[in-house]
Amino acid sequence: MSDGVSRDKNHQYDETPSNTPEGTLYVVATPIGNLDDVSDRMRHTLGRVNRIAAEDTRRTKQLLSHIGVDTPCFSFHDHNERQKLDWIVQMLKSGESLALVSDAGTPLISDPGYSLVRALRQQSLKVVSVPGPCALVAALSIAGLPSDRFVFEGFLPNKSSARLSYLQKMAHETSTTIFYESSHRIRACIEDMSTIFDSDRQIVIARELTKTFETVLQGNAESLLETLRNDPNQSKGEFVVLVGGEKPQLDELSPDVTQLAKTLSEHLPKKLAAKITSETFTVKKKPIYEFLLEQ
Repeated sequence: MSDGVSRDKNHQYDETPSNTPEGTLYVVATPIGNLDDVSDRMRHTLGRVNRIAAEDTRRTKQLLSHIGVDTPCFSFHDHNERQKLDWIVQMLKSGESLALVSDAGTPLISDPGYSLVRALRQQSLKVVSVPGPCALVAALSIAGLPSDRFVFEGFLPNKSSARLSYLQKMAHETSTTIFYESSHRIRACIEDMSTIFDSDRQIVIARELTKTFETVLQGNAESLLETLRNDPNQSKGEFVVLVGGEKPQLDELSPDVTQLAKTLSEHLPKKLAAKITSETFTVKKKPIYEFLLEQ
């Protein structure tokens, strides 16, 4: 089956960096864990550019050592992106070609680079993608959730109150929603999801993708939370969390349900009041929680 990509090996490296008249910025994807995912084009590009803009030069130098490349690196991250933008533009205009890499995966996907690429596009400077690993795409490809339409939300807020509010806005999303999460917050994240999402909402946790201890867990929020509590190892590493889209539904709460929910909420947190009411009347938890928020 054709994928629309030329297989002519004579044109494998058409974009070989050139120092005249203007340079090119290569946005280079790097492995997210398994170094066997290094591509020939990635190695070729990193070895031919004049310099590499790296989110963490120490990590990038480890990668370069592995692939036998000694191209000079300089730091380029969230805290200095705007300060170094003009300098990078001048290097490109003088004829140097650069590569942009993040710590792992595809740059700009919850990583630095957006301001730089936008500025180069505005000045008609050449930007070329060297595609490769991306954690959200890798997770989506093995999650078993609908992949024809999906929403990527990056990292959720750190604090529970802000996270709950954010998740509430996503509660009615019908596409698969993808988040990144850290080991420090994964349990709290899934606990908050158990408050917002009903028990029939499928969630997948993809942990340590492409690495030795890769695991993929699937279930509803409460079952996944139980797994995280019982197996501390499942809270270690880097995570992609995928939430299946909401199925269209109409829920009307009876007066008995709303009365109990209101009474309980006077003495308990709203999410706990919604949970108890849901279990008491065997109804969905989310509309109860939404009702309490409206109150």
